[in-house]
Amino acid sequence: MVIYQRKRCTFERQNEMKNLAIIPARGGSKGLPGKNYKLLNGKPLISYTIQAALESGMFDKVIVSTDSEIIAEIAKESGALVPFLRPRELANDTASSDAAIMHALHFMEELEREKYDYVCKLQPTSPLRTAEDIRAGFELLFSKEANSVVSVCECEHSPLWTGVISEDLRIDNFMSKQLAETNRQELQNYYRLNGAIYISKVDSFKKNECFFGENSIAYVMTRAHSIDIDDILDFKFAEVLLNERDKENV
Repeated sequence: MVIYQRKRCTFERQNEMKNLAIIPARGGSKGLPGKNYKLLNGKPLISYTIQAALESGMFDKVIVSTDSEIIAEIAKESGALVPFLRPRELANDTASSDAAIMHALHFMEELEREKYDYVCKLQPTSPLRTAEDIRAGFELLFSKEANSVVSVCECEHSPLWTGVISEDLRIDNFMSKQLAETNRQELQNYYRLNGAIYISKVDSFKKNECFFGENSIAYVMTRAHSIDIDDILDFKFAEVLLNERDKENV
């Protein structure tokens, strides 16, 4: 992947584009039950993503794909469309979010008898992702003439400092002596998916059945915008960061 550093976005949407934002939000969650509608600083978690999508100005439609009546009502109240409830086979623990995206894309195309040029997956578990991040992702897509853009952030710790622990907990060969004595600043930077933004040409997404493929570009986001809520610890951390952001905007 080519790495692109986040910067202030001044990109204006091209009027001829037809873009669809899809927010996949299952009702179930093992790590944090009901997380997609759990109140985060007084607002349902999914509402942050809907707001960012709408404020970005990049989409003809912002829809939510869910199997939950509760999430559907919250999504509508937040300004998104919920044209269907997701089929049960696409809402279990083993179903992929990209399969749900494909289903939603086909549904909207058949419903409207129109084709979209670009599809964007915005997961509701990334409440600190902003409208500017979304716009910058599209700016990167067009400036690089890419087929897709996927957001990443720098790893909190280098994977070079990880290893396998034996059953008896011995770490004799956990890592080389050279690595153990290397300062963090001397190690190569590594990046991880942050789950915040996935954008693709529709034709490319249908071909690959995912947002990765030939000519995919990485959009680097700050770690502060990259919180991906999976459990209560992530949730509490997001609360702190949102409070700090609110204070800065006062």
